[in-house]
Amino acid sequence: MNHNGHPLSRRRLLAGAAAASAVTVTGVAAAPTAAGAAPTHRFNTPLVTRDRIGSAALHAPDGTASRGRFQADFHDRLTAWLAFWSANSPRAWSAPAQVLGTVDPAGDAFVLHAVRYRCDDELHDGFAAARADGTRWATLASLHHHFPTVAVLPGGAVRVADGPAGFTGSAAQVDFAVGACRELWGEAGAGASRWQEYAARPLARAGQRADVASRAGWATFTRLSLRRGLGTESYA
Repeated sequence: MNHNGHPLSRRRLLAGAAAASAVTVTGVAAAPTAAGAAPTHRFNTPLVTRDRIGSAALHAPDGTASRGRFQADFHDRLTAWLAFWSANSPRAWSAPAQVLGTVDPAGDAFVLHAVRYRCDDELHDGFAAARADGTRWATLASLHHHFPTVAVLPGGAVRVADGPAGFTGSAAQVDFAVGACRELWGEAGAGASRWQEYAARPLARAGQRADVASRAGWATFTRLSLRRGLGTESYA
């Protein structure tokens, strides 16, 4: 089994591309009213048991096949996220074959450890928690595109919580934007106080004029950063 992060291309699935396209066209929902807002209140909705996210089999962090109990709408959001990630990945990558992670007992948060695809009948890591490279920043971008709360844990795993996506101005979002500007876009001067100025540059290169701190601007910046990190667009 090969879990390297080489920039291989992938075969697209029409279903994944269609789902991701729908997300991109509609943009993200209205942002929470305060930074770091808690997930939407729930009314004791029953959890659903799933062994897949989209077409990808769910596995525990140790690689064994797994099942999780999810809030139904949160599982739908994870499925849309994975389709978006897949549709923007290289053409020769298969659709995601495995997602390694664990769901919280309440069913409304997920800790992601890896996303694996197939190429030449071998599994490869399109994202791996312990690996610091472009695919890490790309995957963080895709998660920030779909979730309001994205936290990097010790060891590199990423925890996401349910809720409407959008720019909230949280410390985690600003940290991501600063890191993406530096690591993906080569903007070494980006910092917490001037990150918007630097984040606007890739938007301008792609012909986008939206404020990065707006709903549309944040959606565009995270999408461009996903494609930059996975090597599917240069925007040079």
